[in-house]
Amino acid sequence: MSRREQPNTLLRELGIPVGELQTKQDFESQKTESAVTKTAMKNHSSVTEFILTGLTDQPELQLPLFILFLANHIATVVGNLSLMSLIFLNSDLQTPMYFFLFNLSFIDLCYSFVFTPKTLMSFVSEKNTISFRGCMTQLFFFCFFANSECYVLTAMAYDRYVAICQPLLYMVIMSPRTCSLIMFGSYFMGFAGAIVHTGFMIRLNFCDSNIINHYLCDIFPLLQLSCSSTYANELVSSVVIGTVVLASSTVILMSYALILFNVTQLSSGKGLYKAMSTCSSHIITVALFYGLGMLTHIKTSSDESVDQGKLLSIFYTFLLPLLNPFIYSLRNNDVKLALKRSLRRLIVNEALGLP
Repeated sequence: MSRREQPNTLLRELGIPVGELQTKQDFESQKTESAVTKTAMKNHSSVTEFILTGLTDQPELQLPLFILFLANHIATVVGNLSLMSLIFLNSDLQTPMYFFLFNLSFIDLCYSFVFTPKTLMSFVSEKNTISFRGCMTQLFFFCFFANSECYVLTAMAYDRYVAICQPLLYMVIMSPRTCSLIMFGSYFMGFAGAIVHTGFMIRLNFCDSNIINHYLCDIFPLLQLSCSSTYANELVSSVVIGTVVLASSTVILMSYALILFNVTQLSSGKGLYKAMSTCSSHIITVALFYGLGMLTHIKTSSDESVDQGKLLSIFYTFLLPLLNPFIYSLRNNDVKLALKRSLRRLIVNEALGLP
């Protein structure tokens, strides 16, 4: 008799079923493996907060940068609120063009509040932390307002095309209902894109490091921290961003191509100058928005390139919301005239003691 058969024979003689004992042993082994698996999963838990490295770790630059970015934020808020108030209070600016400009200023105003307060805190606090939920919330609104601005700039290009190429049908085509639907679609598409980006980011596991080499929760700095596969996130980000950029840039380029074709048919130099002057502010804004945006979101792996991307994103996130109201104010005769009338009315009311 072999050694393997001896224990089984002994168990049969004692009246103990061999199969039942083996089943119990298998069950105990499965329970042990399950406990080990649960323990491993607990040790593999996701982080609950992130640490933002900010713009610089040099103490002598903290105070000057705090003052600089605080002044930038105040100027951004004042500039955009002033332009929105000017458009709202002047009946001469109640046109589709300024309706879209009002929404552009509103987006820039909200956009600046997404990351500026946290950036300012990084200059005065020793450890700049943000909770996981706070980081995902910041990412959502960052994507929402950035995507919405793309579509608003696209709508503004189409508005200029209709105004210049089909002036007699302008108020019919760009009716208040149509403008409202366009804006609703812009915000809805921005919301959908932000939901996709944030949803795919939440599904990732962050377990190795919680230090974000940035001053805000952006897509690619977060992907670098994930300890799970980021292939789906990178694919979705490329598809969503590519679709937004391709669709909006196609409409903008086609609109200005048709504008240029119609403008070249004008025999009057004055008419040519007037047509192009109405588009110059929008062209500058589009060039800055897409140019800086593409430079900022080019994915690179080296530490030097990451720092360069962080520097470029300053112009994209802080400078553009500041410049937009000044670009449209200084290069737009209607806005300058409305501003003069508002100031004159304010001075007269103050002199007469009227509210």
